[in-house]
Amino acid sequence: MDILNMLRERKQRLSELARQRRDKRQAKARIVIKSRIDEVLDPRSAKRLFDTIRSSDPLLFPGYAEKTRDLVKRSGHPDAFICATGTIDSRQVVCAELLPEFMMGSMGTAVGEAVTRSAEYATRYHLPLIIFSASGGARMQEGMFSLMQMAKTSAAIRRFSDGGGLFISVLTHPTTGGVTASFASLGDIILAEPDALIGFAGPRVIEQTIGSSLPEGFQRSEFQLAHGFVDAIVKRDAMRVTLSQILKLHPEVRI
Repeated sequence: MDILNMLRERKQRLSELARQRRDKRQAKARIVIKSRIDEVLDPRSAKRLFDTIRSSDPLLFPGYAEKTRDLVKRSGHPDAFICATGTIDSRQVVCAELLPEFMMGSMGTAVGEAVTRSAEYATRYHLPLIIFSASGGARMQEGMFSLMQMAKTSAAIRRFSDGGGLFISVLTHPTTGGVTASFASLGDIILAEPDALIGFAGPRVIEQTIGSSLPEGFQRSEFQLAHGFVDAIVKRDAMRVTLSQILKLHPEVRI
C-alpha cells in the first residue's frame, strides 16, 4: 500500500512538473508588446489603422514567410508596426510605432506602407503625426524592395510637411539603419528616450572603417542632443505630458 501511495505521489509530481514546463513554453511563445501608443493616447480614444497590411515575400527568401506568419500569430500584429488615430488631452493625432519585438522593427514593404499611409491619413484629415521609431533598419529578407521604403516614406513625409503638417519623431532604443536615414530624421521636432542608440551603422562597424576609437557615448541620445541632432530627451513615463505640451504650442495644422 505504501508503495502504491508513493507511486501515485510520484506520478502527481511528474504531472505537475510537466504542466509547469508546458506553461513556461507557452508563455515564452507569446510576444507581449507594451505599446507606446497606448501609453500616450487618451484612454479608449485609440482607433487602430491599417491592420490589413501584410509583408510580402518578393525574393522567396528561405524561411521568411514561415517566420513572419509565426510572429504574426505570436504577437497579434500584422507586422512590425502599430498605427492608430486617437487623442492626447483631447487633441486628435495620428500615431505610428515600430515594434522591435517583431524582427527587430525592421522596415520591409509592410512597415513602409504603414508609415506612408499614416502620413497620408494625417494629411487628409489635417492632423499632427507622431511616429515612435525602434528599428534595426531595412529588412534584409526583402532586399531592394526594403530599401525602396526609405524613399517612399520620406516622400510621404515631405508632402505632409509641405502642406504645413506637424511631424513629431520620437527615437527609441535602437533607431538605426534605413529608418534613421529616412523618415525618423525628418521630424519638425525630434525627441529621444534616454540612452537610446541612434545612428546609421553601428559603432563597431564605424570604428573598423575609420580605424580609430569613437568618443564615449557616441550615437547615444545624450551625444545626439549635444550635437544638435535631437531636440530633447524625454523619459518614457513623461512622453505623454511632453507631447501634450508640444501640441498645445501648435494649436492649428493648416494643410
